[in-house]
Parts: sequence; structure tokens; C-alpha cells
Amino acid sequence: MKTQILIIDDEWNMRNLLRIYLQKEGFATQEAATGHEALRMVEQHTFDLLLLDVMMPDMDGWQVCRAVREHTQLPILMLTARSETKDKVHGLGIGADDYLTKPFEPEELLARIHSLLRRSSLTRAVEPQEEQLNYPGLRISPEAREVWIEGQSVDFTLKEFDLLTMLARSGQRVFTRDELVERLWGNDFGGEIRVIDTHIKNIREKLQKAGLPYNPVQTVWGLGYKFQIPGTVE
Repeated sequence: MKTQILIIDDEWNMRNLLRIYLQKEGFATQEAATGHEALRMVEQHTFDLLLLDVMMPDMDGWQVCRAVREHTQLPILMLTARSETKDKVHGLGIGADDYLTKPFEPEELLARIHSLLRRSSLTRAVEPQEEQLNYPGLRISPEAREVWIEGQSVDFTLKEFDLLTMLARSGQRVFTRDELVERLWGNDFGGEIRVIDTHIKNIREKLQKAGLPYNPVQTVWGLGYKFQIPGTVE
């Protein structure tokens, strides 16, 4: 079965150009001209990846990205003419997996799509007999990709879950931001390193809001981040 990609852009010329690139590469495509139409299609069909424009009239790409992330972790590549660093950090922080600035070369677009699909496939691969990670009030199931706090399930985006799990597995090891970016996005990541800080902030807020009485994701000033349960000895 062909890989299914949903193209979301209010400009017909851009949708047509993207469709030509993708179908020539062997992908199957569908198109949405508005954010609301895109959300309906995501509910009704199964896609492997979204190409999402930011600037749309009815519902911008930020809003669409947030809404999609409430229900699914499928890869999202945002396409936009906005090249400011703060916009890239914002997009990645709310759950996008990559961010490509218009105009772009078709070769770079296709390379990023293949990279996202490859990482998504690896993420979905189940490790047999994998044990759950259990801490006071907090349980992480890497196999089921679920987090429970005080017995209640809490939703995390794909990258938030991967980041939290990687830290929790690492026995108080300190990771620099560069190491975290490389492990989560790979060497071909074209975004900003500050996106790690945004993901850490989101993780902490979700843990606190769900009722976890401590912060297990610790900042090591001048170095990076580590996972530590209060009261444990380094």
C-alpha cells in the first residue's frame, strides 16, 4: 500500500506543485484547502504524514497542529514562508515534527518527508518484553506509548513522549541540548536547539497539571537536563 500524505494549503498552485512532487516520488496524496476540511479528513481517513501550511484564512496551521495532536501522533511537516526562529520554535513546540521554509527545493522536501516517515516507522516498532518504567505516582509504558500519573492517563505529543522516556530510561545521566536534538530528530534536523527547552516546559506543565507532586525532569545549569526522582542519590 502506498504511503498516504495529506496536503493542507489554501493556495491551489502550491497544492498542485506538492501533489506533483509527491506522486512522482510514489506517494498517494489527498488535499485540503482549509484547516477545518483538513481536520475532517484526518478524522475520516488514515494518513502517514501531514504537509501543513501555516498561513491559512479560516484556521491557521498552528491551530490545526494543536487539534491534530489531541488525537494522533502522525508526523507533521509544517510549510511556511515565515522564516523567523521564533516561528520555527513555536511550531516544533506545539507538536510539529519538522519545519520547512518556502521557497524550498523539492529534493529537500522529499528528504525531510522520508526522514520523518523513517523515524515514525522506527518509533512504532515494538520492542518485545519491554518493561514499564515505574516511579512514585508516575508510570511510563514505552511499548504502549502511554503515561499514567496517579493512575490517570496523560496525553503527550510524539516528541514529548520520546523525550520523557529517553530521560527516564537513562539513570540520571545528563544530556546536553545538542545530544537530545540529535537523538530525537537526527543529524538532518534543520530547526533550532531551543525547541528542546519548549518540549521540556510542556512536559513539566503536563506532569504538574496531572497532579504529580514533584518535578522529575531536572535542569543541570550550564549542561542540559536529566531525570531524577527527589530523594534519590546521584
